[in-house]
This record gives sequence, structure tokens and C-alpha cells, in this order.
Amino acid sequence: MRFKKVPNRILILIIVLSSSIYPQQSELSKGVNYLSEFIASNYFLQLKKDNTDTALVDSIYIRAINFYEKDYQEALLALTFTTIPYSRVPLVIPLLKIRLYYPLISASDSIANLKNQNLPNKLFFDSPDNEFGDKDKLAHFFGNAFIGYAENILKLADVFGYFVEAFEEDFKAQSEVDFRDVDVNWYGVLFGETLELNKQVLPSQIMAIRSLRYLRIIL
Repeated sequence: MRFKKVPNRILILIIVLSSSIYPQQSELSKGVNYLSEFIASNYFLQLKKDNTDTALVDSIYIRAINFYEKDYQEALLALTFTTIPYSRVPLVIPLLKIRLYYPLISASDSIANLKNQNLPNKLFFDSPDNEFGDKDKLAHFFGNAFIGYAENILKLADVFGYFVEAFEEDFKAQSEVDFRDVDVNWYGVLFGETLELNKQVLPSQIMAIRSLRYLRIIL
């Protein structure tokens, strides 16, 4: 599968939390495995027959919230790793021109492959009309939702901001900047911040705001 853009602060978040810095990695792995198995299941395939892709995103989100017993921060983090449609991210050391592939927390290859096939891909009115569609946007959305939700608690955005600045001087991801990625990042943060105020809000409701906003501009 061709690697697509992972936003810098999400890439840093992934690398930091995949390391020993994150003290509950085993719990994160359990959540990623659980959610991946759900998306890879025949039951999820049946859901796909009768539900929109944004409704499927809600079902994955609700599963995560229930698995973590309403620990929204942990659920959003697990959703970020679960919805990344590949198991490694490419990095390049500019001066040495050495490409590295950083392994991510993910399910087994067989489960991950089925999960990636089943990930919802028609999330917005402008989702690409192909098999991959907007599968990569889910990690953008949930990763930034995690930052938006946790920012007031742990000031993670400031920490990652400094880390990203240092990272960008020495490393770079192998992909071009995508305006739609940046746009979806913003709505992910909006979801996380809204979730702090209203635990009943669903991802599909924020995704709908994006589509309605741009349709209004077009009309």
C-alpha cells in the first residue's frame, strides 16, 4: 500500500507513545487489538451493508469508549493507532539519506490486513472516489481529537509542538503536504474539545459540519 501523509504532530505522537515513554503500552496494545478485530470481523462487514461510513465510524468509536470504560483519552489514543492503515511509517534522515520504517502498535498482520480493507472510506462529501478513499483521514481525525481532548489536562499540544520543531530539523516524512489532511486535523481537534464539554457528541456529527460548511461555500 502506498504511504500517505501522516501529519507531523500525529507522527511524533505515534513515535513517542510507541516507545517506553508511554507506561501503559500493554493496555494500548490490548485496545488496538480489540478494535482491529472488531473492524476485521464478519459482524462489522454486516454493519457495512446497512450503515453509512460515518455511522460505522461512530460504531468503532463507541466500541472504544466502552472498552476503556469511558476513559475518553485512552479510547481516542487507541482509535488513532487502530485507524492507521499500515503498520510502519517511513522516515528519512536527510543528511545521510537513510530511509527508516518505524513500527507502530498494531494487530497481527492477518487481522490488520482485514481491518485495513474494512476501514470506512467515504467520510466527507469530497472523499476520493476510489477504494482507498479517506481511510487515512481517520487517524488524522482521532489523533488530533486526542490532542484536543488531552490538551487542557496534560498540555500535550505544547509538548509536541516543541518536539515537532526539533524533529523537523532532523527528520522528515516521505510524503507531500495535503490541504485536506490539515483541514481534517482541525475538525479532529474540534471533536476533542467538544467532547470535553459534551460526552454525547459523536464523530459523525463533527464530520457532518465539515461537509455542510464546504457545501455551503460551493452553493
